[in-house]
Amino acid sequence: MKESMQNKLNMLQVRLDELNNELSSESATNDMERYKKISKEHSEILPVVDLYKEFIQLTKDIDDAKEMLSDPEMKTFAQEEIEYNKEKIIALEENLQKLLLPKDPNDEKNIFIEIRAGAGGDESALFAGDIFRMYTRFAERMKWQIEVISSNESEVGGFKEIIVKINGQGAYSKLKFESGGHRVQRVPDTETQGRIHTSACTVAVLPEADEISDVDINPADIRIDTYRASGAGGQHINKTDSAVRITHTPTGIVVECQDDRSQHRNKAQAMSILAARIKDNQISEQQSKIATERKSLIGSGDRSERIRTYNFPQGRISDHRINLTLYKIDFIMDGDLTELIDALTAEHQADLLSQLDEG
Repeated sequence: MKESMQNKLNMLQVRLDELNNELSSESATNDMERYKKISKEHSEILPVVDLYKEFIQLTKDIDDAKEMLSDPEMKTFAQEEIEYNKEKIIALEENLQKLLLPKDPNDEKNIFIEIRAGAGGDESALFAGDIFRMYTRFAERMKWQIEVISSNESEVGGFKEIIVKINGQGAYSKLKFESGGHRVQRVPDTETQGRIHTSACTVAVLPEADEISDVDINPADIRIDTYRASGAGGQHINKTDSAVRITHTPTGIVVECQDDRSQHRNKAQAMSILAARIKDNQISEQQSKIATERKSLIGSGDRSERIRTYNFPQGRISDHRINLTLYKIDFIMDGDLTELIDALTAEHQADLLSQLDEG
């Protein structure tokens, strides 16, 4: 084990002892906010320290076994014990490295998913609807809450644009690699000659800002317009100006919300999305600076970057960032994203580990 890694683990062990003392102190139990904060840190550190203790014990077991090698009667047993524990130590060290990787502060946050039809006309709107259903089914599997914030339906079905909010523990950590261009290759229902068409949609996954106040939005920089909400085909869904459009002048970001009958609620939702988009812009700027120094294996998350192709005639889904191809398109479109997500996460962790090794 590298000395730098061992130093970090020793520091965590000391910190865990401090937290145990704080949790049992009267001052912590009398201050609920402080108690929650300490408990959260404790729950994050405990599994790492427990694993480190197991690593130390295995190291001691190997040393003890080495001392038995000089005894002819115990030599075979000692050699087997050494080899067995060495294999366990290698696996433990890999797990410890992953646990020590820098945490994404947004991983546990709720998210907004924005899906927009791209090139391909009606077929791209239908595909955007399929992608929306895919994420909805995945969220249902995860027992997460789904709320449609805003939608613009296509006349033939599907969506020109749809924004949903997903509330659930670890939502961003699971779906953060979905941002980018999604391309579909299939024969549309309207195609009489059986030709395969290619169309696309873009996906943006934004972590919800903790508080709108966390993002500096100057009231002088926004324009709020209200208008009458309407559904597909121009049918009015209410007779009051409940729909809200917010324009953020410095960035040019425009957010519209009309799915709720309450103007107040639509405005609150629009402000929340605006804060998330501004925060996302700030994160993207930081990431682009890092990307100039090092290209991430998972990609930049740029909306224009094509990340995945869904080929229906061949039953194939290909993720171009990690050269992964799966022949299980029906399962994936029904929300079975676990294999894809695990592969993307593993590649991201491998990239972070390689950066640590270079450091």
